[in-house]
Amino acid sequence: MFSYATIALAAQVFGANRIPGFVSPPLRDEEKEFLSVKMVSQHQSKDSGSKKNGGKELGMVTPQEKSSKKMKFASSSAETEPTSTTTISDDSKSGRGMSTMPRVVKRKLQKLRPIVEYNKRGKGIGQAHSEMQSYIDVLARSRVPLVDMKWAQIPKDIKEQIWEAVDIAFVVGQGGKNSVLAYAAKKWKDFKSTLTRHYILPYTNDRKRLSQPPETYKFIEKAQWDAFVASRLSKDFESVHSQHAHIREKLEYNHRLSRKGYAGLEDQLEETMPGVEIDRSTLWKRARQDKHGNIPDPKVAEKAKLIDELKKQVSEGKVSVSGSNDVLTMALGPDHPGRVRGVGAGISPRQYFNLPTTEDEL
Repeated sequence: MFSYATIALAAQVFGANRIPGFVSPPLRDEEKEFLSVKMVSQHQSKDSGSKKNGGKELGMVTPQEKSSKKMKFASSSAETEPTSTTTISDDSKSGRGMSTMPRVVKRKLQKLRPIVEYNKRGKGIGQAHSEMQSYIDVLARSRVPLVDMKWAQIPKDIKEQIWEAVDIAFVVGQGGKNSVLAYAAKKWKDFKSTLTRHYILPYTNDRKRLSQPPETYKFIEKAQWDAFVASRLSKDFESVHSQHAHIREKLEYNHRLSRKGYAGLEDQLEETMPGVEIDRSTLWKRARQDKHGNIPDPKVAEKAKLIDELKKQVSEGKVSVSGSNDVLTMALGPDHPGRVRGVGAGISPRQYFNLPTTEDEL
């Protein structure tokens, strides 16, 4: 039998480590491995990469898949690993309930680390990057306390745990610690937003329903849930929520991208459309199509039609483009200062258009 520390590890994994002030006793390596393997075996049948889906492991790409790329691995030199949470709730709209990521845990036990790849602009692409994002989502939901705080107020040791868990599981590469924690911050914020929009605000008059954490997210501690609900029902939050709703109403041309983002879309198009230049107007339009290639929003469809017409005129030599004055700018108007539409967050005008920053560089 394992010691009490094993029970403490289980408490860590399923949420107790998220209670402020909670300190678990140290664990022996074999105890960590034991519980990790147990979690893998218990959840294997529910994993999206299990035998019911053809027995595919991430990185073991079958001929039927669109991508011909295989994921690269590196051996881990780490002797020990921090315990990582492997249970996560899917998006509430999917209705699939709890899902798991045992493959990450299994590879960590084998000390195999998928190598994350990046495109020419430094944005993560490929299967390893997608799974790393999912893993960060797991950690952000289950390691970070459900509190009414800003990310900057979260204790540094919790952020360090997230980074160490990701760094042990993946070769992060040029993205580095900053990009991992930035994505964790986003997913933590998204998670709180999901809880607020789908599980709190619709039931403001049903206090009984709000008295317990959602069944879908069993790992949430009741004390933290109660405090979070109270913060979301306060007058201060009501005012902030109304302001944000007003801002969202003004947004136009919303995209339909999944987690892969613009970088993943560009990588996919480059593989399926070899030899064709994939500019940002193409990405912008494709990001707003549904799975059948249609654009449901009439306003977006009108702009997409204009993009096609402008690209035709450019190819015929009737219209010329230069730098930031490209087809997308002609169709939508100038970008906001410091931003570039159609390529994703974190890409500056200088990065995309290769613009110099000073007169000395001209």
